[in-house]
Amino acid sequence: MKKKKGFTLAEILITLAIIGIVAAITLPSLLVNVNEKAWDAQKKALHARLAQAIGQMNALGGYGTYTEDAEGNATEDTAAESFILDALSKVYKINNVCGPDKLSSCGIPSKITTLDAASEINFPTKMSELNSNLLNGNHAPGEDGNIADTKAAAFETVNGESIAVFYNPLCSSDTLTAHFTQNKMCVNFVYDLNGSEGPNQVGKDVGFITAFYNRNPVVVAPVPYSTDYTSLVPQYSDKTDTIDAQAACKAMGENLRLPDRDEIASLFVNAPLVNNYKNSSYWSSSVLSSGASGMGWNQSLSIGARDRTTRSNTRYVRCIRK
Repeated sequence: MKKKKGFTLAEILITLAIIGIVAAITLPSLLVNVNEKAWDAQKKALHARLAQAIGQMNALGGYGTYTEDAEGNATEDTAAESFILDALSKVYKINNVCGPDKLSSCGIPSKITTLDAASEINFPTKMSELNSNLLNGNHAPGEDGNIADTKAAAFETVNGESIAVFYNPLCSSDTLTAHFTQNKMCVNFVYDLNGSEGPNQVGKDVGFITAFYNRNPVVVAPVPYSTDYTSLVPQYSDKTDTIDAQAACKAMGENLRLPDRDEIASLFVNAPLVNNYKNSSYWSSSVLSSGASGMGWNQSLSIGARDRTTRSNTRYVRCIRK
């Protein structure tokens, strides 16, 4: 009789142990990749829906009431909640609306992690907490600078997203002159794709969408890279002209590009959520005239100024994902 060959119990156990170790090493990274692809798709869909809804509105400014006493303290603030109820809900399907003091009831987390994963911060509940430089004090409310310190309201979507709304009822229209971008911002949405569930980190399940200009609004949803490009592309200097700026983003990865002037303005509005940026000016991809001697737009991430300057001048660069 011939002997039958097979695996011993010890060999089977060793094989299963090896498979288990490999799975333990590779499965978390695979799950992260799956989650990030799902989040990316959900972000794009959310941006498309909100952009379509806002495009159906006649104007973005003027909703609600905001008044202050002589000391600058708000005595009445219905701005953000009124915008949701009286404007957005007419063109966008909303499940639940939560007032300024009840954001958590709409799934808004109490804390989030910044884009660079360096800090855990309290979720902002009003304009000055979103970015104190929105109220820099150098300009009168409603003019070309700071805006009222309105409180955020929130809502939940039918798809399970939790969205906080930071609303500026005094927002103005676009100009092609150099100006501060504070009061060009009408609405800023800070969303969490899965409510208060983790990881609650900007760039993952948390992000932002900004609508600029009272008339003919532009709605942008930039997903910035976690650092300025110089840390990964050392052959470029800290500052560069706009032509090299676009090349630098491409050198960092095919999925990266230079933001346009409204996308980089959105990064200013949400700068504390991004973190790890320089208090200086950054290039946008928007140009007024071509060539090295032409003019391009740059944006200060510290004071909010948007300027036109010669494209051969140097500015910092922060790339965003395509």
